Amino acid sequence: MSTTTRRYDIDWLRVIAIGLLLLYHIGIGFQPWGVFIGFIQSDKPLDSLWIPMSMMNVWRIPLLFFVSGMGVCFAIRKRSWKQLILERTKRIFLPFLFGVFFIVPIHIFLWQKYYSQDITYSPNQIHLWFLANIFIYVILLSPVFFYLKRNENGRRIRWLRNLFKNPLGLLLIVAAFILEAILVNPETYETYSKTLHGFLLGLLAFISGFCFIFSGNTFWQTILKWRWLFLFIAIALFQVRLIHFELKAPNYLMAIESNMWIFAIFAFAYRYLNHPSKALSYLSQGAYPIYIIHMIFLYLGSFMIFPLGISTELKFVLTVAFTSIGCFTMYEFIIRRTGFLRPLFGLKNKWN
Repeated sequence: MSTTTRRYDIDWLRVIAIGLLLLYHIGIGFQPWGVFIGFIQSDKPLDSLWIPMSMMNVWRIPLLFFVSGMGVCFAIRKRSWKQLILERTKRIFLPFLFGVFFIVPIHIFLWQKYYSQDITYSPNQIHLWFLANIFIYVILLSPVFFYLKRNENGRRIRWLRNLFKNPLGLLLIVAAFILEAILVNPETYETYSKTLHGFLLGLLAFISGFCFIFSGNTFWQTILKWRWLFLFIAIALFQVRLIHFELKAPNYLMAIESNMWIFAIFAFAYRYLNHPSKALSYLSQGAYPIYIIHMIFLYLGSFMIFPLGISTELKFVLTVAFTSIGCFTMYEFIIRRTGFLRPLFGLKNKWN
């Protein structure tokens, strides 16, 4: 296979995407609709947050699906299909189950307590729906991926590698996302959690991410060459969405904008982030456990900070600080150092 060297830019993108996810979830608590989707809500909103949140919303979750597909392509280099399924069961399905029954009920309890609701034990996916989708994709697509691996010098693989030699090949990827948006026609394009739209969009992104890595360097050289055009189109489409459509653009335009952002992000990361660092080594290990636990500290911070008689802006800063410090503290001093907890948060049993 043509995936012989470690790609630090992809590791960085996973870390950055999860960091943005934390900030996005914190921002929901400062929107006037936060309580309706199960978040503890500040009594006064920060409307200014919604513009950058909307800009990120069309690509932050699809980016993670792309990266996850890339990760599977790297994983099958030295694994059989049985080894891949076993590893993904340990690293994805086990943390998913643990989170559903032991992590999510904690922050649901905090929400119930804050709003004086009846206290009930409530296993739920909530933010962990992403893990369920990824695990299903691995199960469904493993036969296809290992077929490609066994026939990597075949005609289909040569066609795949030639496909991305110019931007026209990327139009096929964009067209698939446009078709999904038109056929499913979601009421809100950015609603990915536990929806048919989110499942199919994630599936397309997962397959595409795998193919980008499997095709070798052609995809990366193409997006590197055209990165400024992708960025320009993404910014222009966001301006159209913001000014002309008041952030409610047609779904097909959202699909195009999403892919332009993602191609640009991949290209600039490939250009500037593809190098190792101690910070990356630490953060790439911690990102997954922090993703699993972050809602506990977000809700706990909201529970304590939102009733304070301080400015809304200061509440936001304190909530960001509390959530970040709480997550990293629990990861560093409890999860990372406790042997039996490590597998429950997707970490290997041994220290790295």
